[in-house]
Amino acid sequence: MSKMQYMGLWRRHGKAIQLFLGVLIALLIVCSSKSQAQSDAGFMYGKVYTVSNTYQGQIRWGKEEAFWNDLFNGVKLYTNNYGDIPKKENKNTSWYDFDWRLSSIWEDKRSSVSHQFVCRFGDIKTIEITGPSRINLILKNGVKLEVGGEGYNDLGTDVQVLDKELGAITIAWNRILKIEFEPTPDKLSLAMGNPLYGTVETVRKGNFTGFVQWDHDERLSVDKLDGDARDGKVSVSFSVIKQIEKSGNGSNVVLKSGTSYFLTNSNDVNSGNRGVIVSIEGTGKIEIPWKAFKRVDFSEARNSGLPYESYVIPQGLSGTVHLYEGASISGKIIYDIDESWDVEMLEGMDDEIQYHIPFRNIRKVTPKNYDYSLVELKNGTSLLLGGMRDVSDENDGVLVLKHGENDQEFVQWKNITEIVFE
Repeated sequence: MSKMQYMGLWRRHGKAIQLFLGVLIALLIVCSSKSQAQSDAGFMYGKVYTVSNTYQGQIRWGKEEAFWNDLFNGVKLYTNNYGDIPKKENKNTSWYDFDWRLSSIWEDKRSSVSHQFVCRFGDIKTIEITGPSRINLILKNGVKLEVGGEGYNDLGTDVQVLDKELGAITIAWNRILKIEFEPTPDKLSLAMGNPLYGTVETVRKGNFTGFVQWDHDERLSVDKLDGDARDGKVSVSFSVIKQIEKSGNGSNVVLKSGTSYFLTNSNDVNSGNRGVIVSIEGTGKIEIPWKAFKRVDFSEARNSGLPYESYVIPQGLSGTVHLYEGASISGKIIYDIDESWDVEMLEGMDDEIQYHIPFRNIRKVTPKNYDYSLVELKNGTSLLLGGMRDVSDENDGVLVLKHGENDQEFVQWKNITEIVFE
């Protein structure tokens, strides 16, 4: 066909060709976004070994945690047999005669006080069950930690598995030997539901958009919202809910159909609610108590969250501690004489709202006064946080390992002007 024939064809059918190309491009975009929305890689997945069998598939921890970005909570177990530790009031003391093996960093060097251990499930390689409320938790870097569960419901709980052959099974804790976490297939043949996602409006602190945990536990579309309507008790799936707004002693619930109900007499919809948690990648978990909550508008999540592979090998905290007298100290950092890995959490309050931030998301911490610190994240967000020991003068200080295990310096919190993490 000659050039003139092509031009004649375009003149006669150009609009039809443009329309066809536009439709084709739109279909490609829809298919691409649909594929992304259907990605299941953010769900928790792995093998559960019991005393009699092995199951593999999507995992839900009890009736709550279901995603790699969900938090595992426990207590660090230790034996304090390393001698006397400098007291907080002795500002010039260095830490000597100390065992700084990786495992020993997790042992409490100061007192009989228990210390919380928190990380995301995506940072864990294996959990070995050693007792009714005890485990060996193995991080992705191979470090094995003894963790207890007194006061926490993440140990001793049932574990749900959507086995790829058997289907759904709930396994009692005392039947489990270990759990090995694995990358989740991009598309599961069986899935427990879709993630809850939306925008939470607060009374005074603006809006937060991300993955939603309602009343701390409901986080899947198959979960139910319970309450009393005018004509009787209601248990409605989150999959059909468009909006929930706090109102008096209950909540106005708007369904996707447009129908609305006022529900009350349940801790899902009244002041008994434990609060709403929003997960935002690059920040962490933002815990909004009921008194600070105003409304949530649900929307479709683009995906189920970051995949297991995106949770990189845990690294020890390191950086530079700047002091009031102008000096600075660089090396490995033991923060609050407690946290030593970038998968652990810094916690602080912005009024009633509590932040749980992985240290790997933090660029620097700047103490501002006895009660507050400015926390700057790697994504550029700055937060003025207080009310908790990580960011106030309740902090037990920082130990810096400068050139190895025998060259360390302890710095009291009151002598720190800024901590810059590498």
